[in-house]
Amino acid sequence: MPAPARPPGAGEPKAYDDTVTRDITVLDLFAGAGGFTAGLHAASDRFITAGAVEWDQAAAASYEATYGKGVVYAGDIKEWLKGEVPRADVIIGGPPCQGFSSLGKQDVEDERNSLWHEYAQTIRRAMPSYFVVENVAEFKKSPQFRLFQEATARGGMLPEYGIEAKVYNAADFGAAQTRRRTVIIGYHRDLGFPGELEATHSADPASNLPRWVTVKDVLGDVLRTPDRDPVFEARRTEFNGKQYAGAFATRDLHWSRNYTQLSKDRFAVIPAGGNRRNLEAYPHLMAACWTKHKTGSGDVMGRLHWDRPSVTIRTEFFKPEKGRYIHPEEHRAITHYEAALLQGFGSNHRFVGSRTDIARQIGNAVPIPLGTAIGRLLAGVL
Repeated sequence: MPAPARPPGAGEPKAYDDTVTRDITVLDLFAGAGGFTAGLHAASDRFITAGAVEWDQAAAASYEATYGKGVVYAGDIKEWLKGEVPRADVIIGGPPCQGFSSLGKQDVEDERNSLWHEYAQTIRRAMPSYFVVENVAEFKKSPQFRLFQEATARGGMLPEYGIEAKVYNAADFGAAQTRRRTVIIGYHRDLGFPGELEATHSADPASNLPRWVTVKDVLGDVLRTPDRDPVFEARRTEFNGKQYAGAFATRDLHWSRNYTQLSKDRFAVIPAGGNRRNLEAYPHLMAACWTKHKTGSGDVMGRLHWDRPSVTIRTEFFKPEKGRYIHPEEHRAITHYEAALLQGFGSNHRFVGSRTDIARQIGNAVPIPLGTAIGRLLAGVL
């Protein structure tokens, strides 16, 4: 078993009094590029990773590039469960949520939605004090969530544990985006529920908390012209016998994109805070699907607002037709670098893979400030 992974930049273990401030071992399931782990590490350097599991090879390569070799299992969690499962104080994870997404077709029978069962098996074997499941807001109303509740009932798969679930807005914890997520906190019944997350920011001007973090707070000083295109072609790394682009520091992700003249013409007439509705005065700029369908969401081809948090950063943020992802002033979508900053990724994080791979890793990540709030809660009770 490899040595547990410490936060990037962490030094040698300190001589803590083990009865007060011992290390907290973590298993990170469905780990992606390690955004959830980054949040815990931002909360306390006591968190160390005993193991991580991620089936997407590029995402697993990013995890390894950030947290060290030998920590992440790059493969199916079902196969990982056939081997040794290390003990851990905490299990974290966000099983794939596409079947519960509020966008597009919802499919509760999506095979990915059954992965809660593998998560529960890991809990049985690792016997953590606490576990955390992060998922889309809709998960709290899903059949799979009810199965999770049944698993923790008397006679269920996890009778020693209780769970509490609540939908939180990441902006309330200092993220520069209004991303609503279900957070399930599981606890060993002998320890009791550790409590709800405490907001650190507020949209209410009358609140004593700091105001929500805005797009301008995060992107206001970022170079307006993407300047790292040459870096993409220059970096290569090997992971599990395959070559990938990278590893890239967060700053290296400031890549440009080639737009058609039609896209450039559309950007030019969309004002600050506008969206595709502003194109209705220019029929030659309207897509056929927008012309035929006047109902439904118009918040595509939209510009981000400087003075608000961003919308949820999803996996296709680099495509302005997918949402409100146009830069507040520039005639382009936000870059991978800007999206990573809006998610809260720090300079020490590393990313591996194609531009599409890395966009998926950024969009699927737990916003680092939300992970940090969870880390503070758990560090306080462990």
